[in-house]
Amino acid sequence: MHPASRGGRQILRHIARVAMIERGLQPEFAPAALRQAAAYGGPAHAPHGAEIRDLRALPWVSIDNDDSRDLDQISAAEALADGTTRIWVAVADVDALVGLDTPIDGHARHNTTSVYTPARIFPMLPERLSTDLTSLNEAEERLALTVEMTVTSDGQVNGSTLYRALVRNQAKLAYPSVSAWLEDGAAPPPALHDPQLQQQVRLQDAAAQALRAQRHVHGALTLETLKTHAIFDGDALRDLQPDRKNRAQELIEDLMIAANGSVARFLEQHGVASLRRVLRTPRRWERIVALAADLGEQLPAQPDALALNTFLARRRKSDPERFADLSLAVVKSLGSGEYVAQASGAGPTGHFGLAVSNYTHSSAPNRRFPDLISHRLIKAVLAGERPPYSFEALSALASHCTEQEDKAAKVERRVAKSAAALLLSGRIGEQFEGLVTGAATKGTWVRILRPAVEGRLVRGFEGTDIGHRLLVRLVRVDVERGFIDFERAH
Repeated sequence: MHPASRGGRQILRHIARVAMIERGLQPEFAPAALRQAAAYGGPAHAPHGAEIRDLRALPWVSIDNDDSRDLDQISAAEALADGTTRIWVAVADVDALVGLDTPIDGHARHNTTSVYTPARIFPMLPERLSTDLTSLNEAEERLALTVEMTVTSDGQVNGSTLYRALVRNQAKLAYPSVSAWLEDGAAPPPALHDPQLQQQVRLQDAAAQALRAQRHVHGALTLETLKTHAIFDGDALRDLQPDRKNRAQELIEDLMIAANGSVARFLEQHGVASLRRVLRTPRRWERIVALAADLGEQLPAQPDALALNTFLARRRKSDPERFADLSLAVVKSLGSGEYVAQASGAGPTGHFGLAVSNYTHSSAPNRRFPDLISHRLIKAVLAGERPPYSFEALSALASHCTEQEDKAAKVERRVAKSAAALLLSGRIGEQFEGLVTGAATKGTWVRILRPAVEGRLVRGFEGTDIGHRLLVRLVRVDVERGFIDFERAH
């Protein structure tokens, strides 16, 4: 182990904090926000006179990452006699504790998102809230905003309603073990010892698979970009292991897309302007067409989500090893999602990648400020009150949230590159099998798989192109700047 990696966690924490400040994000909470968090005596209680349904008896479960402590949502299901499935998605009622224009709200409004880096998480809310008082923790009673939906066997949401409720998470589950059970026939995780809870997850999975299939019929995109997570041994960085989307992650993703669509329609039906999450027509469709042509496939000249997804599904089946690299190229050509304010009656803007016409963010208020905005709008409707934000205020917040989200993503990428450089810092001169992932006038990029990192090919790149496999030698790393340089090995 290289000496530098022994203090890897502290090195990366320093780099992450500097990157936050350089991007204008706040790495720490102001004293007033910390005092506000410390003053809470416990989780929020139902306000006097509010209509709160008691749903504590439902078999709620949460499924998240192994190490997640900020649980935003839980879900439950019931099979109905007509062959449909009733799905409940309960989302933490953060607004019940974090009032508008309070110090904590000010910090959340500034950063707009939690920032996740290999060695340190910069939470949007103080951890006393996000991992305790406003987290839907196992065996704890919590207030929640609840979306109740009816899902048909062919994946249609044919009805939904929203209300406030008191809930109780009965099982905290993790993606890897649930996916291994659902997909590979492994034993159920210990938290699923109850047959009723096992049936719960299977019901939810069946509904989620139907929802996904229905969206794919309309052109929802099948994409799989390669992400990694850091493995530490004490303070030493040991590895960067690839994360691949699994069945349990898809289950939650599909239920949340359906719930967020229901929230968007609810606000529209009640004549309330809302904050929408959109992905407009692809920014560089011609580049996606060229990528397909290079692989011997043809896409139409005009953007067509269904045709694109059909192409992606074929490539995923025929060349799974390089599908993540194709996905990354498509994602870059699609452009970034953004937030927009939508006035009531203006007509849906839509999300090209998800193939949905009404979509907002409302399912992660511990981690994203736009979701907290959506909750405040919903609660105003339920209480018969005026919306807490004007359309002008929503427009300004939409631009701000998009800008801050972009800054947060750049911080995360920056620290991930430094982690990769740190991991390789003791391996100068070693050779690796590589795959060319980018070839342009600004440089050629190559990815090695063990460990899964990407660097620049500074020598011997002549004649290479995306998809070429070659042997490369590590020649230089710069941990502080996140640089990794390779040369072609002959």
